[in-house]
Amino acid sequence: MTRPPSRKATSQDVADLAGVSRSAVSLVLNGRGDGNIAPDKQAAIRAAAAQLEYEPNPSAVSLRSSRTRTLGLVTDAIASTAYGGELLRGASEAAERSGHLLVLVDTHDEEQREVDAYRTLRARRVDGLLFAAMSLREYAVPEAAAGVPFVLANCYDPTRPTVPAFVADEVAGGRAAARLLLDAGHRDLVLLAGARDAVASTLREDGAREELAAAGLPALRTVETGWDISDGFAAATAVLTSPGRPTALVCANDRVAVGAVLAAGRLGLDVPGDLSVVGYDDDAALAAPMVPALTTIVLPHRQIGEAAVARVLADLGGGADAPQTGHGTVLVPCPVVVRDSVAPPQRGGAASR
Repeated sequence: MTRPPSRKATSQDVADLAGVSRSAVSLVLNGRGDGNIAPDKQAAIRAAAAQLEYEPNPSAVSLRSSRTRTLGLVTDAIASTAYGGELLRGASEAAERSGHLLVLVDTHDEEQREVDAYRTLRARRVDGLLFAAMSLREYAVPEAAAGVPFVLANCYDPTRPTVPAFVADEVAGGRAAARLLLDAGHRDLVLLAGARDAVASTLREDGAREELAAAGLPALRTVETGWDISDGFAAATAVLTSPGRPTALVCANDRVAVGAVLAAGRLGLDVPGDLSVVGYDDDAALAAPMVPALTTIVLPHRQIGEAAVARVLADLGGGADAPQTGHGTVLVPCPVVVRDSVAPPQRGGAASR
């Protein structure tokens, strides 16, 4: 099939090339093909649309569906952080794949900016709303979220447990970090635990404690540390120069782990020969480039963003007036990334005594 080069392809052109009806093209390209159009026909429609470089008219789609095909994402202060960037990337790509535009408003953690953000997004008739937090925390669902699908990312509302919320499984992550070291033969671990007032820090500590208890070992030794390289350096120096030096450190994040490795080097200790170190986050700027490369636990921000948007879109699939179904908090797995900073303890070390 050919068409004049000056004329943009229409849905009828796509239908003719794919050998289907125009309504079938509309269903498939508007994300409603599953259950209505056979998979082979869906593939043919998408191939024809790609060949003809067909793009649906956003205004026409909105008029037909009474939707704007936009989603509003309000954040506290994550737009400028590395981890927040991954969450936003996952969310925006998930929205784009479904033909939606994600409109981001970062409030700089200011209450009035947040109020204004929701007001502005509702005035622009977004189809759904999300709120994403920089770090795991409680968040009160605002009244402005009523009437549209609303999902939380990296936060949760304990007073409204049925509101969909996607968060990292931090307890399982803490358990995995401890299990890595136990499986390597370590029995004397210290946790450099970030800050006590951080929800994630407490949950990771709970998980590590549970794993040691399950192994029949003494209670986990914990040091409140902070979150930066300098914090890890100071805390690890104190721990490693005290009586009963451990053979392994579980760290609050990869920055703390880097500080711990630097402290070990300053004290003449080899990592992982004399000391094993486990980080947390899988920070792209630190974990893999570090020497030794850090064994770490992934903080799945990108997956959280993708899952949160997918849930909003699923709720929209029930129709503009469909009630929110709600299923509460979903724990997103924190995978383990094994690199070079963990090894069995040397004989004669603290774990052998």
